[in-house]
Amino acid sequence: MAYRSGIFPMAEGRDDEEIFWVEPRERAIIPLDGFRCSKSLRKVLRQDIYRVTCDEAFEKVISACAAPRGDEDGSWISTRIQASYLALHKRGYAHSIEVWRGDDLVGGLYGVSFDQVFCGESMFSRADNASKVALAWLVAILRKSGARLLDCQFMTEHLASMGAVALQQERYLQLLEKARGAPDMSVPEAYWALLADSASAAGSVAGAGAAGAAGAADGAGEASASGVSSVDGSAAPSPGKFIAQSLTQTS
Repeated sequence: MAYRSGIFPMAEGRDDEEIFWVEPRERAIIPLDGFRCSKSLRKVLRQDIYRVTCDEAFEKVISACAAPRGDEDGSWISTRIQASYLALHKRGYAHSIEVWRGDDLVGGLYGVSFDQVFCGESMFSRADNASKVALAWLVAILRKSGARLLDCQFMTEHLASMGAVALQQERYLQLLEKARGAPDMSVPEAYWALLADSASAAGSVAGAGAAGAAGAADGAGEASASGVSSVDGSAAPSPGKFIAQSLTQTS
């Protein structure tokens, strides 16, 4: 009810049992058609330095987000709030995006999903660009799902660099109202659909590469139009390349 009303919970510290509700005068959102995918981020995505999952380690992500950072002593994510989000996750309303390097969780984010809205709560990063990769994947997932609104709560330089804009709360509530109704698919469903799209694209490119190789029997040695130089599809799009391409085409 709080999120549908445009407010969200916070606490004074990790052990604080009290919860206060926040309705900022100015709200930050990332327009899903205005996400700014920089050249450096596209490079990281294409290189597939990280493996990205959805809802594989929700509890680990929220624990990492709640941990003190730098000179900070506490966290607004109290144990009571954390327990509430874990309950929301079990009911299918809260989701996480995890970024892995090998078996190590190095970044991620979590938030609450309802109607055609995703309210991002917090993110963390333990490796270069890990949180940006998580956000890029989230935007691609929300586009695939048919979502209309990505709420970021408070504006930061980090979010602004990726296309976030500030709105008056009144305008945010108008967008919230327009985003009523079920999306085309849930966040996890959209994640798996993107992976399927990536695999399909990889198969298409690999097939084009095989045809190009067969047609190169004259020894010209020219690459096929698809850019694949071998019949095994080794240069076919990876999930990261697919995400980078989709964001570039529509940003």
